[in-house]
Amino acid sequence: MKRRTVLSMEQALSLPYATLRFAQLGWRVIRIEAAGGEGLRGDPNRYIGGRVADDDRRSYFIAPNVGKEAIALNLKDERGRQLLARLIRGLDVDVFCCNTVPSRYRSLGIDPATLRAGHPQLIWAGISAMGPAYPEAPGYDPVIQAMAGYMEVTGDRDGPPMLTGIPVIDLKAGDELYANVMLALLERHETGVGKEIHVSMLQAAASWLITLLPLIDFDCKPDEITRAGNEHRKFIPTNVYPTRDGFVYLAIGSDVQWRRLTAIPKFAVVGNDVRQTNEGRHAQRAAIHKDMAAVTMQHSAEEILADLRGATIPATRIHDIRQVRELPALRDKLTRTVMPDGRTLHMQPMAVDLPGAPQSLGFAPKYGEHTRQVLAEAGLSGPQIEALASAGVVS
Repeated sequence: MKRRTVLSMEQALSLPYATLRFAQLGWRVIRIEAAGGEGLRGDPNRYIGGRVADDDRRSYFIAPNVGKEAIALNLKDERGRQLLARLIRGLDVDVFCCNTVPSRYRSLGIDPATLRAGHPQLIWAGISAMGPAYPEAPGYDPVIQAMAGYMEVTGDRDGPPMLTGIPVIDLKAGDELYANVMLALLERHETGVGKEIHVSMLQAAASWLITLLPLIDFDCKPDEITRAGNEHRKFIPTNVYPTRDGFVYLAIGSDVQWRRLTAIPKFAVVGNDVRQTNEGRHAQRAAIHKDMAAVTMQHSAEEILADLRGATIPATRIHDIRQVRELPALRDKLTRTVMPDGRTLHMQPMAVDLPGAPQSLGFAPKYGEHTRQVLAEAGLSGPQIEALASAGVVS
């Protein structure tokens, strides 16, 4: 696969996560942050979390930004906008990305029409809260979770709405940008022309409502499209159950699996004629969960899991994040970076194994760390770069 160059005006999580996926392929990713202004410099996420390297590379910033270069441009200044155009041309940039509010595209000179005017092969990709039709809307994961119904369907049946445990909408939006850039590259290979891509966080989130939103037109009951705790709304029993030494999660996804479950001697007591079908089990949902818990709490988690493995029924302990990192299926797939003090930092695995993809990526860059190097590569002389720095056009 050809190594591509991605220039990304990015901050927060959704776009840095998307461009991390490009960096994981070995592509060149150059992140742009703002030069000048007041207060803390660059991406606010630089200053979130514990200090793990230095003041502008704290714990929340590191993992999404490994393997990248960082430059700082003042795009409010015409000279900064001219530099951006020169970088796109001089570095033979394949993809330009941004995740600022659409109302700022034109004033910063990053709108698709401006950047693609002399570069029709450029792929332009942006993430925003609700797309360019809502140019002022800020895009924050928890707000979109509330707006898109995710909080309404997360949490205990009789409890309040809740956020999910990870920022799923930020990550979903990032994956959509990644996938659509790949599609655009394929199309460009055929046509020679790039395209513009607008990812709406709200629309991307709503695309995941596949098991819920269509039920409205089926005259569904209200409890079918609201919170269900740890239960599955359709497949029963699928839930968390207590054991003598912890909890297990098991999932019965078919009547065949139910028959295998009730064929296990200790679970025979939960079966009856009505429960032979999922429809029947739905009618006795509460009683089934009570009966299941009465069985599981008499045994250790490992006893229960051994029986379920033997019956080929999906089940597991509920792992904390430290335990997840040590799972045999994952521990050799973790990506890594080396911190400035020489320590190895283990991070999340790639989503899919790709032969030749780097397992180790360079540490997240400091603010403006590569500005001079990248500008020199685009043909600027040392004195020109120093003059721009003195004028606050670059940092």
